[in-house]
Amino acid sequence: MKVKNYMTSKVITISEDTKILEALDRMKEHKFHRLPVVRNNKMIGLITEEIIQENSPSTATSLSIHEMNYLLTKTTVGDIMRKQVVTIKADDLLEAAAALMLENNVSVLPVVENKDTVVGIITDKDLFRAFIDVMGYNNKGSRIVIDIAKDHSGILEDITTILAEDKVSINQIAVYRQNEETQVVIQMDSANTAEIKEILTTEGYTVSSATYKEGK
Repeated sequence: MKVKNYMTSKVITISEDTKILEALDRMKEHKFHRLPVVRNNKMIGLITEEIIQENSPSTATSLSIHEMNYLLTKTTVGDIMRKQVVTIKADDLLEAAAALMLENNVSVLPVVENKDTVVGIITDKDLFRAFIDVMGYNNKGSRIVIDIAKDHSGILEDITTILAEDKVSINQIAVYRQNEETQVVIQMDSANTAEIKEILTTEGYTVSSATYKEGK
């Protein structure tokens, strides 16, 4: 899956000379928490609610409400925006986006093309949604989790062959490996969860979970 499949392409941008309060109003209006900052259609920074909060006068200061509002109405986005922004391209893989977010401790990546022209934005929530879609978690059907005591080559071929011989169609399959533990998770159309579990158990596999979901 690529970034372009899950990014938000209708991006609201803002200029560096926009006042902070106006930026906050724009975020609230469009229900966004961050906005790319552009100059001549090229991204030069990023402004977020968190950045604004970090740069706003604290209630612990001796400033009056009037003075605080004055500062907020005079300070521009360009004064406090993040200038070093990690970006990604629309054709990059979702895995690359996830790795960049984790490595740089950020929850959003502007998507750019043609020398910093913003074409979209992708967030950690978009990646969560992609993960759920890829795993078919909300799809109708049976979900089987197989614990593999001793991992070795050919296991997936064996499992898929067993299910194919019993006319069970697989929609999604994933393998999780952590330390010495291995789990195979399979999502299928079939509603015969108990029957599928019995088939795999008879063939010597340990089924730790077998559930059925009506889907959304």
